[in-house]
Amino acid sequence: MDGERMITETSGAVRHVFDGSLSATGQFPLTSEAISVFQVNMGKLCNQSCRHCHVDAGPERSEVMSRQTMDLCLEVLNREKYPTVDITGGAPEMNPHYRWFVKSCVDLGCHVKTRTNLTILVEDGYDDLPAFLAENGVEVIASMPCYLPDTVERQRGRGAFLKSIEALKKLNSMGYGIEGSGLTLNLVYNPAGDFIPPAQKAIEADFRSELKKRYGITFSNLFTITNMPIGRFLKFLKDSGNLEKYMKRLQDAYNPSAAANAMCRHTLSVGWDGSLYDCDFNQMLNLKCDHGAPDHIKHFDAKRLGVRKIITGLHCFGCAAGAGSSCTGTVV
Repeated sequence: MDGERMITETSGAVRHVFDGSLSATGQFPLTSEAISVFQVNMGKLCNQSCRHCHVDAGPERSEVMSRQTMDLCLEVLNREKYPTVDITGGAPEMNPHYRWFVKSCVDLGCHVKTRTNLTILVEDGYDDLPAFLAENGVEVIASMPCYLPDTVERQRGRGAFLKSIEALKKLNSMGYGIEGSGLTLNLVYNPAGDFIPPAQKAIEADFRSELKKRYGITFSNLFTITNMPIGRFLKFLKDSGNLEKYMKRLQDAYNPSAAANAMCRHTLSVGWDGSLYDCDFNQMLNLKCDHGAPDHIKHFDAKRLGVRKIITGLHCFGCAAGAGSSCTGTVV
């Protein structure tokens, strides 16, 4: 709850709650429409400490999902037959049970997506992962803030750009992002500062042209994701004195259609310790499922979770601004 309280207390005149906007547009309360995406956070351990990271992930973090918690996730997936598993982190690949979990989900017939920061795929001990992912038909969703080195390295640290390009080339060599291969490679764009992403299709066209021309790289789709006022990005907003301005920008761009199509309405997020959340962002604010729905994988109840009332807050304006934002980009 600390992050949400920090936003409220430091945002000056911008104190309107998200539920008020939902009510004004006839959408309160926001509820689940049934779960189709079962998102699993492998932990906060990461080889990078990106400036925009809402997870506060990094090399020093010790929070990592256990094999026991993964077993509970697999029991749910086997019983409920949720079609899509979305694996995230931190760098999920750094969890020692990552490959076993991916293979287990594939064996259950799930469509598996894995999120990657790319640089991990060229580190010692992980450089064979592209081949493993290709063998299992896993969809790759890769963070790539820009096709320009300086922009990437300001956000992700020195050396991150060339490692990302190397990883993308390796994925291409396995068939990822190549038309007709059946292997999907999606890129994720986050703005480098305190502004809303540009039109997704327009920036996708720029990325496609520039990455092909400069590096011979191809990909399937590009997703734009709004930087959420949580974690490390929240600290950046506070330190730069831009928190109030950013929150007002998000609130002014509120789009009821984006709110209606918010990813929390069909996603359930499982934290590294087995706690249940409406989305990955609520997870980072420790806002667990509530209103009568279970808040831990040990007490999973598909019926109650499938119709649960969503826990909302001021940060939700990030998902409902403009064309909307979700783990798969815009929603309208």
